[in-house]
Amino acid sequence: QVQLVESGGGLVQAGGSLRLSCTASGRILSNAAMGWFRQAPGKEREFVAGIHRSIASPRYADSVKGRVTISRDNAKNTVYLQMNSLKPEDTAVYYCAARSSGNLATPNMYDYNYWGQGTQVTVSS
Repeated sequence: QVQLVESGGGLVQAGGSLRLSCTASGRILSNAAMGWFRQAPGKEREFVAGIHRSIASPRYADSVKGRVTISRDNAKNTVYLQMNSLKPEDTAVYYCAARSSGNLATPNMYDYNYWGQGTQVTVSS
């Protein structure tokens, strides 16, 4: 059974940085497109960034483009989300997701079949 475990969340001041990690059990990461999503209180879960299974160019939501970088280390079964220049509106629970069928990391949460438990990111103003 695949498990995804996120870490690296916390409290940071506006303008600061955080790096989130998502470690998977098994070898799912090397055969999956991976995505990061977030959900703020009272809002729907939204796509943040995705990295495709075998295509180099990742994709980002317009709201984070230029401030966020997604990367993967298949040898460590880990996907990272480096977030810089954080804003209060980035405050949310961040979720890692894996899509075991299909090559592309899409912004549609329903394309993903494995999810982590989430890690809280809070950005103070």
